[in-house]
Amino acid sequence: MELTQLQYFLTVARLQHMTSASKALNITQPALSHAISKLENELGIPLFERNGRNVELNRYGRIFSKWVEEALNNLEKGKQEIEESSNPDYGVIHISYLNILGIDLVPALIRDYQITNPNVRFDLTQGNLGDINEHFDKGHSDLMITSRESTVDNHEWIVIQKTPLYIVVSDQHPFANRSSLSLFDLSGEPFVGLKNNCGLKATITSRFENTGFMLSSTFDAEDLPTVAGFIKAGLGVSVLPKTFGLMLDGLVWVPIQEEGWEWEVGLKWRKDRYISPAAKRFIDYISS
Repeated sequence: MELTQLQYFLTVARLQHMTSASKALNITQPALSHAISKLENELGIPLFERNGRNVELNRYGRIFSKWVEEALNNLEKGKQEIEESSNPDYGVIHISYLNILGIDLVPALIRDYQITNPNVRFDLTQGNLGDINEHFDKGHSDLMITSRESTVDNHEWIVIQKTPLYIVVSDQHPFANRSSLSLFDLSGEPFVGLKNNCGLKATITSRFENTGFMLSSTFDAEDLPTVAGFIKAGLGVSVLPKTFGLMLDGLVWVPIQEEGWEWEVGLKWRKDRYISPAAKRFIDYISS
């Protein structure tokens, strides 16, 4: 059963005349008759009462026409929804991002983008690294805002921001009055680390590997706010970006003496996957 057969069927049902229907459809009358006969053969039942070239739906035809109209209307609605969703002026941009980025970065990006693109909508999913990676890999989001270390070979990447990393201690810690610290000053200090589902974990791990100095975590937290809370309670020190949501009272942010300690956050997408015009325009906005 073909879509054109169904469209022909409804046209004949509406006009109740084969010649008039063939003219309306811009096909020959024999071709139209053949298409209707083929449809009836597939269904195994006649759909029309025929009187020469005049036709009228029979009982079965009226039942079938009701469902065909609904099906074609739904297809048209689906087509319109896809067109609207992908339209760069009115479309929907599907983005997943790390929890911590929902405090400041992501809301600011959306606010600024909608100043010049007010009709574009965003479908947002936030979570830990494992959750949003799965969401992204399954194609539920077109774009992902995360740390560079989460990218792989089939990902495209644009840097959004680079945030300095600091050694963070409680205001009661002996290091609280230091103007800067070396990572080697942390030797022997209880360290509050991160579990693998946190997007910053790979960044910090790679930086420590480059120094040749590794820390043994006393605690491994699920997320960055928990790390900040443990530090405030005096349970250890850590390395964190100075972002909203982490700057708690009772914390001291000490610059790191070694170079290259920063958290690179960016936008990634799959180069082997279709990207809608709406998402492409957002990529262009980020890259400009």
